[in-house]
Amino acid sequence: MTTHLVWLRNDLRITDNQALHAACGDPSARVLAVFIATPQQWRRHGMAPRQAALIYASLRQLQLALAQKGIPLHCHQCDDFTAAVDWLADYCERRQVDALFYNRQYELNERRRDQLLAQRLAGRVACRSFDDGLLLPPGSVLTGGGEMYKVYTPFRNAFIRRLTESDLRCLPAPKPRGEALPPPEAPEAFDYPAAETGADFPAGEEAALQRLRAFCREQVQDYLRQRDLPALAGTSSLSPYLAIGALSPRQCFNRLRAEHPSVLAAPESGAFGWLNELIWREFYRHLMVAYPALCRHRPFIDWTDKVRWRQDDAMLQAWQRGQTGYPIVDAAMRQLNETGWMHNRLRMISASFLVKDLLIDWRAGERYFMSQLLDGDLAANNGGWQWAASTGTDAAPYFRIFNPTTQGERFDPQGTFIRKWLPELAAVPDNDIHHPQRWAEKQRLTLEYPLPIVDHKQARLDTLAAFEAAKSGGF
Repeated sequence: MTTHLVWLRNDLRITDNQALHAACGDPSARVLAVFIATPQQWRRHGMAPRQAALIYASLRQLQLALAQKGIPLHCHQCDDFTAAVDWLADYCERRQVDALFYNRQYELNERRRDQLLAQRLAGRVACRSFDDGLLLPPGSVLTGGGEMYKVYTPFRNAFIRRLTESDLRCLPAPKPRGEALPPPEAPEAFDYPAAETGADFPAGEEAALQRLRAFCREQVQDYLRQRDLPALAGTSSLSPYLAIGALSPRQCFNRLRAEHPSVLAAPESGAFGWLNELIWREFYRHLMVAYPALCRHRPFIDWTDKVRWRQDDAMLQAWQRGQTGYPIVDAAMRQLNETGWMHNRLRMISASFLVKDLLIDWRAGERYFMSQLLDGDLAANNGGWQWAASTGTDAAPYFRIFNPTTQGERFDPQGTFIRKWLPELAAVPDNDIHHPQRWAEKQRLTLEYPLPIVDHKQARLDTLAAFEAAKSGGF
């Protein structure tokens, strides 16, 4: 009997899973599935404990769903990618696997791992890989000169043209392969720090699909109006599911188009605004494949590596803990620390503050976000940080610096979000919520809240000088 093995990675779903669908294409084949946890590799990559917990909980649901289809899922744990290749090659031999099916990952270490495995299995096991985690595969959207776009808007325009020509239908879940299997035992707990994911992000494919349907049907029309207001639930909150593959981008696109058939012809609509965010996700992944140095903590703009960053652990820790004295920044960081999630506008504000107000290396912020985020994803996180730091492709110009106070006034005018995460400011009136210490001084009160750790006006001048010196080659 022919044996097909599906290697599940960041694609923890049974519907619209290209590798799983292909492995099940032969009705007479025996189909097995494996998932390999690599805790030491995760530590090197800085994975958040909450994301590991979400993976584990989703994996358990996937294991049960596959068992209903007659497909056993074996979960194994080894230290790192090298050990994973060794174990998987041995597993293929022991189980007499004829073909291995997996969906591609695009990070540099993951690509090297897959190349090594293909070499180990050459001549013995056929390896079939798929571009499952993107709407369009890397390298398929290029300039007229055959190069990767370095600016987002022309990439998006070309991407949409390709999108209309592509087959993006979702694949069904596999048909049952004989009798359902008895419910398997839960996988062994990962040898990794544990953290609660919270009720806001229930695990599993069905929870992700329910959230997607509700968002596209009930909320996306208001997306452009609400997405920058952190006090409202105006975003989809689907990024944790996309990051671990409990949801596919094709499912997002097709559900959006089903609810809003004219989305591609309505660039001013909320539906198009959300599609735009999905395309940003694609842009950063395509960039990462075209420029692998992005996986090695290198800035896209070379001269920005000459910026003389401030080495100040106390300021870095104040930012991490939400104790900077700037309410919108502190509320954002406390939300991140407590929930593992942060609103996108707040990611921009807090990232800009670390780099442009504290003049701390963007890579310190990138690492910290990854250590906390439920939706931690190298391409998106790196892309966002390099945008905020003015070091990346299509980045904000270095002289464009967010004022954290005016950002708070604009996007949380009554301080609703701030008060949720900074209860020590509950008594501060709306008009003063963005200047709480100024209000406290007038009232002759003492707040259990720090004074601003930097003066924004002076910090702006210091940052401009640092960037200008780096650009001119001076120190």
